[in-house]
Amino acid sequence: LKAVPDNGMIVVTEVSRISRSTKQLLDFIEILKARRLCLKIKDSITIDCRNGATIDPMTTAMLQIAGVFAELERNMISERVKSGMKSAKAKRKEHPELNPIGRPRKTFKDIPQKVKDRYQDFIEGRINKTEYACLCKLTRPTINKYIRIIEEYQTEHSADEKK
Repeated sequence: LKAVPDNGMIVVTEVSRISRSTKQLLDFIEILKARRLCLKIKDSITIDCRNGATIDPMTTAMLQIAGVFAELERNMISERVKSGMKSAKAKRKEHPELNPIGRPRKTFKDIPQKVKDRYQDFIEGRINKTEYACLCKLTRPTINKYIRIIEEYQTEHSADEKK
């Protein structure tokens, strides 16, 4: 909304792209009126407040009904996801041999050799993190993750050696 100038036009594919709840949709309609904007929902409703015209009750009702259904759909999807996650966790408790939920956690052995080879250069200050990432052709967040894994691995193995 900040990018749209007063008397401008907003085009969306469906009502669910405007707001997450019916309340937000009603607030959005008030903003349309106040800023004299035009809203076009593809293959559906066009609400043009640019000339100061009010929105007729039937259009408002149709928009609100569409908003209610969009909110209902969103809530149903959310509930299905939560139910699926709960079911997967329950199966996991019954059958621990199943794969864990989500992406498997990376370990030291999963780190590419090129990252391990350059780690000492980074630790000794010969290269910084940006250079480290570039040399390994990885992103900074990935390098940060690998550094954390290497440090955890070294900490665990240095503790094992002391025993």
